[in-house]
Parts: sequence; C-alpha cells; structure tokens
Amino acid sequence: MTTTLPPARRLPVGAWGQMLLAETRMVVRDTSGLIVPVGLPTLLMVMNGLGQDADQVLPDGSTVMNAIIMPLTITMVGALVGVVNMPSFLAMYRKHGVLRRLAVTPARPALILVAQMLVSLAQVLLGVGLMMVIGAVFFGVTLPAGLGWALLVGAVGLAAMYGVGTLIAALAPTVNAAIALGLVAFFLMLALGGGFGPLATLPEVLQTVGQALPYGAGNEALSAAWVGQQPETRHLATLGAWALVTGGLAARLFRWS
Repeated sequence: MTTTLPPARRLPVGAWGQMLLAETRMVVRDTSGLIVPVGLPTLLMVMNGLGQDADQVLPDGSTVMNAIIMPLTITMVGALVGVVNMPSFLAMYRKHGVLRRLAVTPARPALILVAQMLVSLAQVLLGVGLMMVIGAVFFGVTLPAGLGWALLVGAVGLAAMYGVGTLIAALAPTVNAAIALGLVAFFLMLALGGGFGPLATLPEVLQTVGQALPYGAGNEALSAAWVGQQPETRHLATLGAWALVTGGLAARLFRWS
C-alpha cells in the first residue's frame, strides 16, 4: 500500500519576519559571537592604524591605510564571519535539534540559510560601519574612491564567503567539525590571498591559486575599488562563481539532522 503525503504548505510571508527575529535573538544572546563581526573590524583597524607606515602615501596618492589595510581588514572579517562563525551557528542548531523540528514545518533549508545570512550580514555591516566612523575620525580613513565598485565587490564577496560557509554547515556532522573545517578553509584562503604578507611575495603558482579563491579575489578587487580603479573582471567572475556553486550545493545538500 502506497501512502501519498500531502504537499508541503507554503511558508506564510509573515513567517519570514518571525524567522529573522528568532535568528536575531539567538545571535544576540551569544554575546561572544558578536565580537568577531562587530568588534574585530575596529580592533584590527586600530592596531594597524597605530603602525608607523599606516599614513605613508603611495605613488597613486592614497595612503597605506586606505589602499591596503582597509580592504584587507574588511575581506578578513567577511571571511571569518561567513566561513567560521555562521557554520558553527547552524551546526549548533542541528546539534540541539532545532533543524530537526523545523523539518516538519513548511520551512525549507534554503530559507533557514537565507535568514542566517541576513542576520550575519547585519552584524558585518554594523562592525564595518563602526570601523569606518572611528577610522575617519582618528586615522584619516576615507570612503573608497570607486564607491560603486566597492559596494559591488563587497556584496559579491560576502555572497562567496557565505556560500563556502553554508556548504561547510551543510556537510559538517558536528559543531567541532564545522569550526575545524571553517578554520582550515579560512587560514588556507588567508595564506594564499595575501593575509600574511603581500601577494607578490608568493610563488607565481600560489598567487594564481590564491586569486582563484574568494579571499584573494575579494581583497584584490576591493583594493582596486578603494583607490578608484575598476576591479578586474576575473576577480569579480571568481567571486560570483564561488557564490553560485557553493550556495547551490549547500541548499541541495543541507541536512536537518
């Protein structure tokens, strides 16, 4: 005898607001989890801003702070939040059965991922905004000369980082595994993307690999936008490809339990 299940009900529009509110409450309750997206950007900027080379003027007229430190800091924070923080939150929900209970509701995996990304994005914007204000007041930080390009790079770059993070959350069996995988991915991208020193100091093959990863492509594109140059098409295409492929795989492979 074959039993036919009734079709899943659509999630009411008002449920989106409730889902986002619930995600916000859970994130805010974990005070330590707010340190990275909200506090770390300003901390990194201040530490670098106090260095003796931060106000050095480069040949193109920009300063080290604006042309190098700011893009690097924003890219690093975006990678930490998207690749390490968010997967650990989703893995924690799976551990405590939150996702299992949601599985019997009209909610779908993609909706949970989107809600978590939106709440995470709000944290990043708050942290970067605070960093920009403090940097402008005390360290001469300016808005990117190519503001439109910078916003585009930031949006696509965050989408790529969140794509990698959600894929990790979809595959990691435990919270510890999600954190471990996230940290491995983060430091790998950091090492190959110029996070430990100028990208030009790496062997050519490693430079190529680094710029094919979200961190390297995002940092290069954002650095170009900050000094008023158009980011290279290959960097934007790299970020877009990572966002689409990893995000699609995450939604397809996401596990409830």
